[in-house]
Amino acid sequence: MERGARNPSIGSVEKLASALELSLPMLFDEAGHARDPVEILLVEDNPDDVTLTLRAFERARVTNPIYVARDGAEALEFLFATGRFVDRENCAPPEIVLLDLQLPEKSGLEVLRQMRADPRTKDTPVIVLTVSTRDSDLGECRRLGVQTYLVKPVGFQNFSEVTSHLKLAWTLVKPAKPAMVG
Repeated sequence: MERGARNPSIGSVEKLASALELSLPMLFDEAGHARDPVEILLVEDNPDDVTLTLRAFERARVTNPIYVARDGAEALEFLFATGRFVDRENCAPPEIVLLDLQLPEKSGLEVLRQMRADPRTKDTPVIVLTVSTRDSDLGECRRLGVQTYLVKPVGFQNFSEVTSHLKLAWTLVKPAKPAMVG
């Protein structure tokens, strides 16, 4: 979208929908209002990887709210509104989790197991971004219903190229709420 006081043209909106691989009806609900953006939780302890991930999303023009948890314990507190995130008690968990497996405090696999054990997060899409190429990690992630398992590029410099493989277009906006019949 263009910045400034001008309204976006229908052409700009069509380009946005096309870039997101969405139809115009999918981009807007029946009333013509933009849908709520999906919240994303990035669980990553390496500050360089956080910066590069956020930059890659910025380049891809993903404007969804992205929250960052720096370890597994912080991720669980955020997801379940406990500890330092108790003020999120009335908030729904994020709709997508980007999860590193090798984390301090609690591992990414432990975060994933706890997510799948809780009814609030058992169906939350999880995308693993990790340096682990271990078959046992991949197998456990598949068993726990991980959407996508991506091995980080060496040095993580090419993450921008990897973002195209995430196929997040289907999850960038929340589905429209059913119309109330009165």
